[in-house]
Amino acid sequence: MISGFVDTYLKLNQAEEQIFQSEIAKLEPVKQEAVMEIVTSWQLQGRVEGKLELVLRLLNRKIGLMAPDVEERIRTLTVTQLEDLAEALLDFTTPKDLANWLNNLHS
Repeated sequence: MISGFVDTYLKLNQAEEQIFQSEIAKLEPVKQEAVMEIVTSWQLQGRVEGKLELVLRLLNRKIGLMAPDVEERIRTLTVTQLEDLAEALLDFTTPKDLANWLNNLHS
């Protein structure tokens, strides 16, 4: 229960992360494994959020500010779709290029 709370609500800084790791080291191996699964979910979520924010920044720089509905649509992409968009945006020159790419997702 505590791990679920930490996973959902806390963002650890470097010092807190070190303390967390030292506390994990004190646990029995089976309990360490369970806690590390949660840590892995934190890391995965952080990577996904990082990719999303980078793609949004690159799009804003490449084609200008997006309409809120377009940005929201991008925020709902799967990780694979987001990675594909990260590559495709290199060829975009206008907002229409992004719109076409998004419209062709389900084609």
